[in-house]
Amino acid sequence: MRRITLAGLAGFAGLVVFVVACSGSKAGDGVVDAPGGGGGGDGDAPAAIDAPPSGAACAGKAAQPLDATWTLTVGGRTRTARVHVPASYVPSARTPVVLNIHGRTSNSASQANLSRAIAKSDAAGFVLVHPDSATSPTAWNAGSCCDPATSTNVDDVGFIGALLDELEAKLCVDTDRVYAMGLSNGAYLSHKLACEMADRIAAIGPVAGLLLQSPCSPSRPVPVMMVNGTSDNLSLYQFVGQAVTFWKGKNGCTTEGVSFQNGDTTCVTQGGCTGGADVTLCTVDGGGHQWPGGEALPLLGKKSDAIIATDALWAFFVAHPRTP
Repeated sequence: MRRITLAGLAGFAGLVVFVVACSGSKAGDGVVDAPGGGGGGDGDAPAAIDAPPSGAACAGKAAQPLDATWTLTVGGRTRTARVHVPASYVPSARTPVVLNIHGRTSNSASQANLSRAIAKSDAAGFVLVHPDSATSPTAWNAGSCCDPATSTNVDDVGFIGALLDELEAKLCVDTDRVYAMGLSNGAYLSHKLACEMADRIAAIGPVAGLLLQSPCSPSRPVPVMMVNGTSDNLSLYQFVGQAVTFWKGKNGCTTEGVSFQNGDTTCVTQGGCTGGADVTLCTVDGGGHQWPGGEALPLLGKKSDAIIATDALWAFFVAHPRTP
């Protein structure tokens, strides 16, 4: 697997994400089907979990505020995460969790705004978590990218593990439905989490990202849905196929077919995989370093609304709980 250092370019991308953090236009209505075998992606659906929870009901869990910043210490560093608990949350009911990871030089608030994921959390009924990087400028240690987290060997995988421990202690978490998605450096980290935390992460959804972790030795087949633009000048599309080939091989996939097509976006799913661990790549023709269906990042190329990435990723997640 070829290793690529993208720290400088990823830094520019994260800076632009931060610039648009205060904007708030409405997403388009381009999703016409759910790629990767997922089930609908309607952001206006009533607040309800789209799949039955696993595990027994919880006892003794207290209600939590809708929005809070959680603080914990990991490896001698103070770490924070923004936790959004939907109003539909019931402390005794097992509830899915989605980690939504920001890019380099960005932050949790910017990623929440960029992806419009809080509205999806409220509509679908999952707990939404936006972790923050520990470095300045912000970055995640996701393999060969990104500094300063990589050069100082920040244990971001350990942080995510400790964050999941805290979530399970305070909330009634469906541990078979914990997912990770992210943009750019956050997408790189989601790949790394699949490599190193497959026992806790059910499926991942990297957007405008690459697989930069090597070696990558997941303990089980991990479903993966990637969203990439062919004209992305930061996470170069020419390297995206390496990730598809890697996960297809790791997951033992045997079939291939188009699972979504609308306008400039086509999703191809590698199916017939061990444990149902499908691998889907959604390609935006001419797309830049963007979160489709979210806030447009200036100077980073075309942003498409032919697919609403947050909706499509949730549909994929619903269809892919953790399996033994």
